[in-house]
Amino acid sequence: MVIVAFMAAALLAITTFIGPKRTNPDKELPFETGNLPTPGNARAQFSVHYYLVAILFVVFDVEVAFLYPWAVQFKQLGLFGLIEMLVFLFILFIGWLFIIRRGVLEWK
Repeated sequence: MVIVAFMAAALLAITTFIGPKRTNPDKELPFETGNLPTPGNARAQFSVHYYLVAILFVVFDVEVAFLYPWAVQFKQLGLFGLIEMLVFLFILFIGWLFIIRRGVLEWK
């Protein structure tokens, strides 16, 4: 561990002493996909609706992550595992219906 830290420090020191010292105004500009930097405030505002859809995506993505272990152990879990998963999916379906009725997924 000490040897690795020493090697990292030595390599940083060597590049500092050997590396080029010439600065160029073009090198100082931030790189934005080859375009010139945007003047003024470059922050783009996102709608709150975008964040709601992103959160819903994460929630339903986690739900799929819970389905994988159940699918792998399906035969060993038996009827009890099937009933548990049906209850879990029913609760998610109720949530999905709530989302649809509230119109969260409709872009305005």
